Formats: sequence, C-alpha cells, structure tokens
Amino acid sequence: MKDYKFYGAKNADIKDSYGNTPKDYYDILSNLWSKETCAKRMQEDWTKENMTLGQCSITAFLMQDLYGGEVYGIPLSDGNFHCFNKIGDVIFDLTSEQFKDKVLDYQNVFLQDRNIHFQKEEKKNRYLLLKSRLFEIINKWLED
Repeated sequence: MKDYKFYGAKNADIKDSYGNTPKDYYDILSNLWSKETCAKRMQEDWTKENMTLGQCSITAFLMQDLYGGEVYGIPLSDGNFHCFNKIGDVIFDLTSEQFKDKVLDYQNVFLQDRNIHFQKEEKKNRYLLLKSRLFEIINKWLED
C-alpha cells in the first residue's frame, strides 16, 4: 500500500460521487500538476520533485467542487494563505508536501472565498486548466 505524505492522508477515506477518495485524486493530480498550473510567483521554483508547489488554492477549490465542504487558508509569513479542504470532520491538504518538514497550523485558519481568489484572472485560468485536465480523465473512466 502506498504511503501518502499529504496532511490528513490517514483519514482521507471519504468518497465523492465518482467513488474516488482524496488519495485517488492525489495520484491523478500528481500527473497533472505542472509549471503551467503553478502560481505565477512560484513557477521558476516548480519542479516535478516539488510538484505541489504553488498548487494549493486551485487544488483545494477543485476538491471542493467534487466533495463540497469548505476551503480554509493558513496565513503565511508572506501575507498569502495556504489553502486546504475540510469536509465535515475530514481535513486534508493535497498540497502540503511543498512545505517539506515545516509543520503548518491547521487550527488558526480562515475561510476562503473562491470568488475573491478567482478575481485574479491568471489563478482562475490555472484552476480551469487543472479542472479540464482532471475531467478529461474522469470522462474517459465514465466511457469505459
């Protein structure tokens, strides 16, 4: 069995309407995250080895599309927020590995609003790109 390192992986066994868990989506997104979907300010540092870098908000809102729930943000020292998902009692953060060994505080968080995030056109476009890539795969499954 694969050892998932993202925050909340041990309890991320909820299923969406397609029967997928966050672990399933982590596996899929591992092949879809790219420099193109990375936050513009971080693109120069993005690598396949650090594939979750700059992917947090678009990934969290995409997971919200699939599971519902809320997207929360952890305040960072640079004034930005690191986004993650909370669905009922389940908290998971598919992009937490970008912080390596740094421990994030998942208690002192703020509810995030997709309308505010997507006021930035480049972020909305990155989200739409990641979403279209993911749904290409989901639609192929549905055809089989």
